[in-house]
Amino acid sequence: MTSPGASPPTASPPTVSVIMAAYNGAALIGETLDSLAAQTLSDFEAIVVDDRSTDDTLALLRAWPDPRVRVIALDENGGPVRARNRAFAEARGRYIAALDQDDLCRPERFARQVAWLDANPDVALVGSDTGMLSNGVIRPATRHAAHSTPRLVEWLLRIENPLVWSSVMIRADVARRLEPFTRPELLYAEDFDLYHRIVRIGGRVARIDADLLVYRQHEGGASQRYTTTMEASAGRVLAESYADVLGDAAPEAAALVVRHLMARAAPPDRATLHRLGEILVMLQADFLARHACDPHDRRLIRWETARRWAGVARAGLRAGSLSLSDALRTRPQHLGLGYAGFEELIVSRLIGFGRQTARTSVTSGT
Repeated sequence: MTSPGASPPTASPPTVSVIMAAYNGAALIGETLDSLAAQTLSDFEAIVVDDRSTDDTLALLRAWPDPRVRVIALDENGGPVRARNRAFAEARGRYIAALDQDDLCRPERFARQVAWLDANPDVALVGSDTGMLSNGVIRPATRHAAHSTPRLVEWLLRIENPLVWSSVMIRADVARRLEPFTRPELLYAEDFDLYHRIVRIGGRVARIDADLLVYRQHEGGASQRYTTTMEASAGRVLAESYADVLGDAAPEAAALVVRHLMARAAPPDRATLHRLGEILVMLQADFLARHACDPHDRRLIRWETARRWAGVARAGLRAGSLSLSDALRTRPQHLGLGYAGFEELIVSRLIGFGRQTARTSVTSGT
């Protein structure tokens, strides 16, 4: 049902439709809606679907004074994916902006993303860089590549999730080709799955290398509470993606990528590190063969892949499951094409860690 306090849609569709699932978010959702009110591009609607909250979320939404905020109250709880799909079904805008109930848009977010999509008609979906809010402090995100191209983002989709959902804006006409919009059976990786499905129907995916969103990290967030479900769903997405390249080995490969690249778990032994390297080499070679990449794209793809593999090796060293010799002897032969050779990438980082450990041991008297 639509909230009786919500204004009816205007005759003219807005440029942007914000879609948001809400559940027991009364403590934070007001700040999120305030960040929408501060947008420099004011031609938007926000469709907020309350998923049968048990706190004051629905009352807060129904009393919200901005007529651009449309509230839908579900009769029973169905989970965030179904609530978000309901919001999408009601959207009338040319562009769909994703937003979770606890994240904050920078004032220029909509204006920058609309201008970017208008200027790049071949791109179906664009995200942005984000700041990370934790304990009242906003820090830059460090996990994702600092500089990107659409080809790099599309490659990174093969081995990680390079986009924060709340930063994403999608062309509505492309999104409506997906049925359903997001798949409920892939809970907590439904956004990752959506990006893959857009690529499969020919849409390009990109990222604006500017901080247009503040992502709130807190104990109540789904990414902190449902890690096991998220990893299982992400593994299903990647197994589907790898099937045409790796065949029957796709599920095993996907599980390794999720465990060690996405979840950053240390490899238990040299054989696991070696197998992960083999998988990366095969996936990267297939991607470069299938896609037109200019020299800059290729350098970025190879370097970012090498950097991630080096991170897995460093995790093994820190955990004590790998030696420096293991890391160097099992390196993938074709990944180290950044500004330094692969040995330099591994050795400089691992030796730096070793020296730090040694200094700590000396100062602590161990």
